[in-house]
Amino acid sequence: MKSFSFEAGIFDMDGVITKTAQVHSAAWKLMFDEFLKRKEKQENIPFREFSHEDYLQYVDGKPRLKGIRSFLQSRGFDLAEGSPEDDFKKETIWGLGNRKNSVFLNVLETDGVQVYEPAVALIKKLKELGIKVGVVSSSKNCEYILKAAGVLDLFDTRVDGVIAEKLGLQGKPEGDIFVRAANDLGVEVSGSVVFEDAISGVQAGRNGGFGLVVGIARSDNIEDLLAEGADIALSRLDHISPEWIEKWFQKKPVAFFNAWENEAAQKQQIDSLMSETEGISLNRVYYRTPRQVFADKKNIVFFLDYDGTLTKIVDRPQDAKISSSMRDIVTRISRAFKTAIVSGRMREDVENLAGIKGIFYAGSHGFDISGNGVSMVLPQAEGTIPLVDELIEYFKNEFSSIEGVIVEEKKFSVAVHYRMADESKYFSTIEKTVEDKVAEHKELRLMRGKKVFEILPAIDWNKGKAVRWIMEALKVNWQDNTIVYIGDDTTDEDAFRAVRSRGAGILVSTEGKNSAAHFQLLSVEETEGFFKQILDSYEK
Repeated sequence: MKSFSFEAGIFDMDGVITKTAQVHSAAWKLMFDEFLKRKEKQENIPFREFSHEDYLQYVDGKPRLKGIRSFLQSRGFDLAEGSPEDDFKKETIWGLGNRKNSVFLNVLETDGVQVYEPAVALIKKLKELGIKVGVVSSSKNCEYILKAAGVLDLFDTRVDGVIAEKLGLQGKPEGDIFVRAANDLGVEVSGSVVFEDAISGVQAGRNGGFGLVVGIARSDNIEDLLAEGADIALSRLDHISPEWIEKWFQKKPVAFFNAWENEAAQKQQIDSLMSETEGISLNRVYYRTPRQVFADKKNIVFFLDYDGTLTKIVDRPQDAKISSSMRDIVTRISRAFKTAIVSGRMREDVENLAGIKGIFYAGSHGFDISGNGVSMVLPQAEGTIPLVDELIEYFKNEFSSIEGVIVEEKKFSVAVHYRMADESKYFSTIEKTVEDKVAEHKELRLMRGKKVFEILPAIDWNKGKAVRWIMEALKVNWQDNTIVYIGDDTTDEDAFRAVRSRGAGILVSTEGKNSAAHFQLLSVEETEGFFKQILDSYEK
């Protein structure tokens, strides 16, 4: 059996596996048109029917009550929440939701449930290859629908509206239900593929940091899906194969300065990815050259890692001092563009080391953020401080006899550095000690960096989510700004996947390795040269 580097496919149900999206659309239209006609009679508000565009923009893919609130807000209505027991004739959020559900179930009972055969065929092919498969849905009727369609047993896990409510998961466009499905499957989101037909769903896949987000254009809306975060879009799932997906996961960034001077180099890589492929549309962001990405110089927002990006990796964490020339040029960058530093270090630590005023700093992989008069410490992370303190003492004791191992104390995490240790002699011992300790605590997760093991709280929060939090604080969006993230390490991949297809990720590495970043700089010196290039162009 061929080995694949991606681990799982996670499929939305309505519109991807089952042909229930049309039934949902019809049920929404009937319910809302009834409501709008009543408002015309009661309050003399001119009737404007619920359109297919309204369905796609406000309710498709979202939990039922969230979709109702979203559409009503677009029309200026403010209804009471009500309660789950509300009769469907009652003009409350719950009343409208119960009416919609009643119509939907009546149609299903009459017409039955059909499936998209290419989707089912792809799912079976993935399972044959040993790739795990999950299904997600905002619907509380998910289990009933899948069982009626005869496909319930195809899936290794299911996260639906019932489970999401029980666990307190946020609905789309947040990625909670997809991330939960990946966790249930025991796979990393970075090695998983999301298949979605709804705009809110591709946004959720992107926001969740998944390795590939596939948009299925059931409504002839390929461009809309691509614009909202899909890496690729297609009309039928028989256009894609596990082999093509594997090709995607082997994709490498384009050398920035090479592509700046020689745009054909970038085109060659894209052509290679898309060769012998029919029916797949690639997000236009991947076709953009460095000159095109940075053409609009007024609305660039920079997010920068610290170690390995603004300063070289050193043997001792405390020695990672930024050079005066790098500090000067990043200061100039911060005066010209909105700028943030996002680091695995404690926020106070990186703030002191960088020494650049007037910017955002996110420390501890985004658990602790401060800048522009606002700040945030993730509440869930604060509860893990006693455990982190316990780990620090444990690892200090365990590794006290191994020369060259440094246990870096952090507020929300602990890092075990082995750069100066004799790896040939001690690496397996260090790795096993760390892995065994992490395995004892389900509230911990392990990340591997450059000659370092980082033990963090097992919280659905990372540098990608920190970027989104800071964007909200800065009041910048994807549509009107060029969001750029520059980093060098495994932990930066979360941010690369968050900005990918909506902004630009730049990997700093001497190696030609697989990464979610779009471009690559070869060294810290090239990073400094990149800033000079941007400033020279900006100041002209």
